Amino acid sequence: MASLSSLLSVSPYSGCKIQPSVIPLNKRRGVNNHVSCKASNNGEDSVNKFDRRDMLFGLGGLYGVATLSGKDIALADDWSLSPDVHNCKPVKPSAVGKKMDCCPPKIKEIIEFTPPVVPTPRVRPAVHLMTPEQIADLEKGIQMMKMLPEDDPRSFAHQAKVHCAYCDDAYKQMDSTMDFQVHENALFFPFHRAYLYFFERILCHLLEKPDFAIPFWNWDAPPGMCMPKIYTKPSSSLYDENRDKCHQPPKLLNLNYGGKEVKDPEIVDFNLRWMNDQMSVETAKEFLGKVIKRGNGPENGSGSIETSPHNNIHIWVGDPEATIHGEDMGHFYSAGRDPLFYAHHANVDRMWNIWQKMKDRPRDHTDMDWLNSSFVLYDENRKAVRIKVSQCLDSKILGYVYQDVPIPWKDTPPIRRPKQERSLGNLPPTIDFPQILSSDITTMVDRPEVASPEERINKNEVLVLEDVEYDPTLPLHFDVLLNVGDEGEDVRAGHIEFVGTFTNVPHGRTTYHKTSLHFVITKKIQQLGLEGDKKVAVKIVPNVNGGDRIKIGGIKIQLEDIE
Repeated sequence: MASLSSLLSVSPYSGCKIQPSVIPLNKRRGVNNHVSCKASNNGEDSVNKFDRRDMLFGLGGLYGVATLSGKDIALADDWSLSPDVHNCKPVKPSAVGKKMDCCPPKIKEIIEFTPPVVPTPRVRPAVHLMTPEQIADLEKGIQMMKMLPEDDPRSFAHQAKVHCAYCDDAYKQMDSTMDFQVHENALFFPFHRAYLYFFERILCHLLEKPDFAIPFWNWDAPPGMCMPKIYTKPSSSLYDENRDKCHQPPKLLNLNYGGKEVKDPEIVDFNLRWMNDQMSVETAKEFLGKVIKRGNGPENGSGSIETSPHNNIHIWVGDPEATIHGEDMGHFYSAGRDPLFYAHHANVDRMWNIWQKMKDRPRDHTDMDWLNSSFVLYDENRKAVRIKVSQCLDSKILGYVYQDVPIPWKDTPPIRRPKQERSLGNLPPTIDFPQILSSDITTMVDRPEVASPEERINKNEVLVLEDVEYDPTLPLHFDVLLNVGDEGEDVRAGHIEFVGTFTNVPHGRTTYHKTSLHFVITKKIQQLGLEGDKKVAVKIVPNVNGGDRIKIGGIKIQLEDIE
């Protein structure tokens, strides 16, 4: 791990003011009252899984897939997803109250993507380490995009609409009546990688600098744990007025932000512990998300990083005082209007690169339907291009890498909160469901019975929140805790007892969504010494107004095969 002094050697472009006393603290955190700056506000499907996976490895292994053209892996019985871009429809986000045309210019011809020949990959820099020349190029490039006519697919206005179209149901799935959605499933990482790739190519073309690279907001390390200063100057093309006024530099970022302003001297330490927790997941389903097949509707199959901190940062940046709550970053239809969106997602993309290398083995999904799924985006020559997931697995093949910076969360694991003694008499009761989440819910949950410990080998113990209904147009958030009762107010992201979180970035229509949430708790059961317990306490804590718009249908723990 890098030394503390090197981590705190922040460039003038960071804007973060972090005192050495902030990092890391292992003593118990004091309880702080709510602080607000607003004066006015006191299972992946198994269809043909074996045969098709064998065929994939026969083609040269998982990493070999990234070098294949789209035609190379076309197989029969294809349930892959692609958007019906010829029948794009205006979207009508409930928060807006009127139809919005997020569709691209009429597409006459779609060309197939061919990986570029790049002798030396571009290096995407950390925002806080950019040189004055790099900053000037970025500002100039964004300004040039903003000056293009809106109907030019390379314009900044159109690039913002790309996110709106793909994320607010402007497209149906090809050969299906179901919506094509790139959030809350395993399309999340490859879509945003492809989206930023073409965005970057447009900037390179306009600037006439083929080696130009977009920056990443290094929010997973202390120097980047505040809004980047270069994006906050009103005179800059990087500025966006629809941001939370309370979260300007040097305000520190809370990676599990749920709408509450918390005054916390240990926020940096716990941000690092939470990053370690979220990046330590083992399987592709846990990290990338659930693979969705053609004909299946969108559901919450989010991977760890999409759930948090990705969603939380969207909410943290967006303006809660805007006419429409959360614009621009805080609402999916408008998120692409903020230049900071692209730096945010560059770091999300960087997390994929890091996770792939954390084990000495292939880690991505090998499902052929996922690999054959595709997106259609415009390139720097105004050409509509179809790019497949299989062509997005390796950033080097796309011609870019990320600047090497310290990764302190790798050496900052979650910690157990100060031990709380609990007698048999004060264990929480087992409550009946469904329950409206208007306040905390605490219940005892049975663990699955097994005849012998061997039955748990090659199995994950999974906490399932069943039939979770919620209003997708609101910024909703709740945390899930393990082995705590009514005394668990001090548990937070970064503690072992913290299982996970649900954060909804507003999107779509008012129709309630129903989903189930899955949290792998195998490691936490072991870390908390609960292997011999037949029941465990589960607590669900809503963190923002709107808990009455969430209903939990039930809670159970089940064993699932390790993929």
